[in-house]
Amino acid sequence: MIDFNKLIDKYLEREFRPKQIGRYYPSEIGGCLRKTWYSYKVPKATDTKLARVFEAGNMLHEFIAEVIKSEKNKDVELLQSEMPIQIKTKDFVISGRIDNLVLLKVCDINGKFKDDDCKQVLLEVKSTKFLPEFCKKEHEMQLQLYMRATGVENGIVLYVQKDNIETKWFDVKLNVVEGEKIIERFEKIHESLVCGKMPIAEAKMNKEDKWMCDYCPWKEECDKEGSF
Repeated sequence: MIDFNKLIDKYLEREFRPKQIGRYYPSEIGGCLRKTWYSYKVPKATDTKLARVFEAGNMLHEFIAEVIKSEKNKDVELLQSEMPIQIKTKDFVISGRIDNLVLLKVCDINGKFKDDDCKQVLLEVKSTKFLPEFCKKEHEMQLQLYMRATGVENGIVLYVQKDNIETKWFDVKLNVVEGEKIIERFEKIHESLVCGKMPIAEAKMNKEDKWMCDYCPWKEECDKEGSF
């Protein structure tokens, strides 16, 4: 008999490459900085169950891109998908990929598209078990960073429920002040990594984020260190 679980796990296997200090990623800056610190200092291969979750998310991302590209939806146009971005500072580089760059088209009363009113929007897609009531701060931070890198002033965080493809979305406007704060967080983690000084356990100290600890691969190591 064929063991399909084994086939899937083998297919999803990736070469384990520890991350390099000085190269950072938008998706990790909105979470606990201590977890990010551990991911560089005590690297661990991605768990097979987590790899499956990521792959399921990738499938939904591809589905959303196909929906946008469809001839049935003429009021939107997919300009780019998986668009790479890079922000360089004196000490480090931030690298990432934007899910989709979309053109929203506006029609006049005769049904013709008005080029002057069309606008570009960055679309960040997140697969989820349940649709959230509010946009998660880490996802908004990630999108703010993408808007800063591209100069696109409008963004959408789109949540897609895995079991029924129901969606919920939140509009995000470029906020220069918030963008600077995000860069400051990157500077903070970079300094901590270079100096070898562990950041505080942010998730433990905020009851709204404490749930993150239950899913953290470095929970055991972190618990031994305390919160500060």
